Amino acid sequence: MTVHTTQELLLSRIRDVADHPKQGVVFKDITPLLADPVAFTALTDSLSEFCVRHGATKIVGLEARGFILAAPVAVRAGIGFIPVRKAGKLPGATLSQAYELEYGTAEIEVHAEDLGAGDRVVVIDDVLATGGTAEASLELIRRAGAEVAGVVVLMELGFLGGRIRLEPALAGAPLEALITL
Repeated sequence: MTVHTTQELLLSRIRDVADHPKQGVVFKDITPLLADPVAFTALTDSLSEFCVRHGATKIVGLEARGFILAAPVAVRAGIGFIPVRKAGKLPGATLSQAYELEYGTAEIEVHAEDLGAGDRVVVIDDVLATGGTAEASLELIRRAGAEVAGVVVLMELGFLGGRIRLEPALAGAPLEALITL
């Protein structure tokens, strides 16, 4: 399947839901894509290829839809999967990173022992919007002593400026979106 054909397939399986979660927002629902085994396999293959191409030894999935995408990619690529969760959800010793939201702050965590020197980590998520969560995850990865190998997302909402926000935090690591809207 060509890149163009894969993009068309993936885009055809993403449903727009008006006024969710609030009035004026058009939510990009990926559940029809996940329900289609051909589309989900094409997505998994594309994300896995990125991880292999960039020498990843671990994959970080961002809560919550990033888990759904990253876990099968890790299996396909034959590398470890590490969940990055909202604060307070992981048992045991964690590293945490606070970050700014439009109205307030949030915090994410990773198990301290899951990443370390010698790890090359790719971050996977469903959507790159403003880039706050992805930026915080890159900081967490580096604080754990690992190297950022890249970030790959299913969709980038270009009008929200997440790529521009992430550029300094990427420090030259690649950022790829399979679909840009």
